[in-house]
Amino acid sequence: MVYNYILIIWLGWKAMFHPFYISLTDIRYNEDQQSLEIAQKIFWDDFEISLSKTFESKVDFINPENTDRLENMVKKYLLTHNQITINGKAIKLNYLGFEIEEDAAWFYLEGVLTETPNSVEINNTILIKEFDEQQNLVNFYMGRKPKSIILHKDKTKGSLSF
Repeated sequence: MVYNYILIIWLGWKAMFHPFYISLTDIRYNEDQQSLEIAQKIFWDDFEISLSKTFESKVDFINPENTDRLENMVKKYLLTHNQITINGKAIKLNYLGFEIEEDAAWFYLEGVLTETPNSVEINNTILIKEFDEQQNLVNFYMGRKPKSIILHKDKTKGSLSF
């Protein structure tokens, strides 16, 4: 019993003093539009660090000096660090924009398809270079129920079959 309390205290302490790094990507197949609708939730403070290192420039999501420059950096970064292959064909992604939500931001992308997905390969390297513990959870929706994969430093690509 005492060991359970010690374990709970230790886990709480570890969570409090050791930050976790995670992003969420929801990819929805829109059958009517023959497209992929992509929303990525990333902690903006971690993303600022990654963008600052990538572009060797200070980045501030809350009070950007130049919003067009920030948008261009975000666009270039996301299009570089997200690749999707459907049925063996690379999908061209388009960056749509972002919105800030408290401690994270939602980033929006889309891709146009020519056929219904049977096999999907996802390569997601968001924040992995800067944070060794980074995990990128990807949910791919065909209908209501998603298939999910977790990508990280040692596994940046994952495959799904439908």
